[in-house]
Amino acid sequence: MKTLVLYSTLGCHLCEQAKALMWPIMTAAGYALEEVDIADSEELLARYRISIPVAKNPDSGEELFWPFDDEQVRNLLE
Repeated sequence: MKTLVLYSTLGCHLCEQAKALMWPIMTAAGYALEEVDIADSEELLARYRISIPVAKNPDSGEELFWPFDDEQVRNLLE
């Protein structure tokens, strides 16, 4: 199964909104979600501190910064 990564952190309401938007699109396309808490890594915290949520396709390396919409998520999965 293919995976889509969501960089987020605990208590991030925008991250919850992003997940709710992404979930039906991902599951229909056969993707699983891997949530990565940026607070667990100094490197990720430095990189994404003011940018979360960020969706990333690990296969292509392409990242999608919030705010994003359905069409952008579909394009990220292609």
